[in-house]
Amino acid sequence: MTWEPPGKDCGACGLPTCSDFIAAVRKKKKINGDCTFFSEVRADRKTETTYAGTDVTGVTYDFIIRAFPGEPSARKFIVPFRADLVERWEIKKGDLVTGRPAGPGCPIYHALRVLSANPVTGVLECHTVGPLEARKEKTHDVQAYHVHAFEGIAETVLRPPTLGLRQRFLPGYCMINLAHTALVNMVLRKKDGLHVRVEDIRIL
Repeated sequence: MTWEPPGKDCGACGLPTCSDFIAAVRKKKKINGDCTFFSEVRADRKTETTYAGTDVTGVTYDFIIRAFPGEPSARKFIVPFRADLVERWEIKKGDLVTGRPAGPGCPIYHALRVLSANPVTGVLECHTVGPLEARKEKTHDVQAYHVHAFEGIAETVLRPPTLGLRQRFLPGYCMINLAHTALVNMVLRKKDGLHVRVEDIRIL
């Protein structure tokens, strides 16, 4: 197939990942139109790795934050509106947390796989995973949370991340394609690329 789904792993096609969808199309068990993101107009383009440099509202952004090698998404650090729930519910590594990033005003409900949990601060380090995961297992539904930080590999679009500056960026695979702003507080050049951490996340 020349067209490929956008890598959002949303589960709307009935399969857990976009890779599974591609395999099903090759086996003729699915067709491109089974993906909610498929459009005949865009069918000649791959959407997984190409970004226009402007978001859905036409706002430009400086860089994209992609996942570290071997990981499904950029690392996201969140704080539930009730941070005490992390300790009360004994949320731990491997658990699945659901909720909406209402701090920055995102309307999309997310499913997040926990990498680490701090019972004192309530900060959860997570990977965003497809919403289908939340249908397969028990989840901790915190309902609303603040996005504290993102970490991943920066791909420069207009300007590279610069320590100490507030810049616009796009989290890789952002389902609503809206530019975020944040303060860049770590930039490290490593073998896999530019390791970046941004905090004080806002959607403007």
